Amino acid sequence: MRIDKSLLAATIVAGLAMPAGAFAQEVSDDVVKIGILNDQSGVYADFGGKWSVAAAEMAAEDFGGTVLDKPIQIINADHQNKPDIASNIAREWYDTQQVDAIMELTTSSVALAVQGLSKEKGKIDIVTGAATTELTGKQCSPYGFHWAYDTHALAVGTGGALVKAGGDTWFFLTADYAFGYSLEEQTGNFVKESGGEVLGSVRHPLATNDFSSFLLQAQSSGAKVIGLANAGLDTANAIKGASEFGIVQGGQKLAALLFTLAEVNGLGAEAAQGLNLTEGWYWDQNDENREFAKRFMEKTGRMPNMIQTGTYSAVLSYLKAVKAAGTDETKAVAAKLHELPVEDLFAKKGTVQANGRMVYDMYLFQVKKPDEMKGEWDYYTEVSAVPGKEAFLSVEDSGCDVSAFAN
Repeated sequence: MRIDKSLLAATIVAGLAMPAGAFAQEVSDDVVKIGILNDQSGVYADFGGKWSVAAAEMAAEDFGGTVLDKPIQIINADHQNKPDIASNIAREWYDTQQVDAIMELTTSSVALAVQGLSKEKGKIDIVTGAATTELTGKQCSPYGFHWAYDTHALAVGTGGALVKAGGDTWFFLTADYAFGYSLEEQTGNFVKESGGEVLGSVRHPLATNDFSSFLLQAQSSGAKVIGLANAGLDTANAIKGASEFGIVQGGQKLAALLFTLAEVNGLGAEAAQGLNLTEGWYWDQNDENREFAKRFMEKTGRMPNMIQTGTYSAVLSYLKAVKAAGTDETKAVAAKLHELPVEDLFAKKGTVQANGRMVYDMYLFQVKKPDEMKGEWDYYTEVSAVPGKEAFLSVEDSGCDVSAFAN
């Protein structure tokens, strides 16, 4: 076959003249590709990890495996909790693998970096694994969405319960990065607004094994509540250390400000009993949740937590938006994500605000004592529901300039 060189040259020039995002969209029209980017080997590997990938795959399967007659493809990678590695992976996914959307994004510094890149590339990101309210605040994006939870919801849920119960003086052990700062600030503000006092705080590096010096400072502060503004293995290790120092036995309470079912299971009910924590979903709340959890258990050998089920919901919502838009073009899909209600096994009557924050009810849980458990994974007693409008910031209070989205 003879190739018309002048036509080929014109095609190449036209392609080079197109915006990068537009070109990527054209060549990706034969598949809808979603990337799950998270920590699969580090401190948050149980928090989301490969289990979030499994949840995303379940969502694609439950949707039917195709959308708009295009196959749905789920790919994944480990960002190792490093923003530079995450950004390089995301850039390669967008530029050479024609990924349409990136989701999960455990670790706030990673999520902020990838959301910034996604905004630049004109691509959708949906965060389920990171907590900072900056994602839908000052660093919001017209194509950025925040599912599952954030630091404000955790502060209202766990912090609010303990202040009401008399825990009116606090000292924070804080992970030394954006997530920890945000969680400490949000909870501290809520404590003070409720009439309490923050006596101090200490910051620790990510993936700390020895919390001795930090716990001694917290213990000597005399605070009624020690707020653990960290997550994953950091929280688990801090709780173990507190047990060795007899902190709870001495009358101080531990507030696990971000602790999920996965970490409770890893720590065990003996050590975790009595903890108050906030999640947006629990497997044993109703029959629908139990049915999904059974399927998840069959696939993975474990029960899902809020992050993993939130990832299922995010993928499902994205696919519903693609179908409703009739295209996988970013602006059209983003508009549908804002417009459509979120009604699935994860969220009931969920709504997506103009800044990308998905609003739904959260729940305060208390970890059962071992002798209260009826079986494996039966860890939680539901204490109370936290209405979505209380749990999450309004657009007006978030700091997001949504008027800039029109530009």
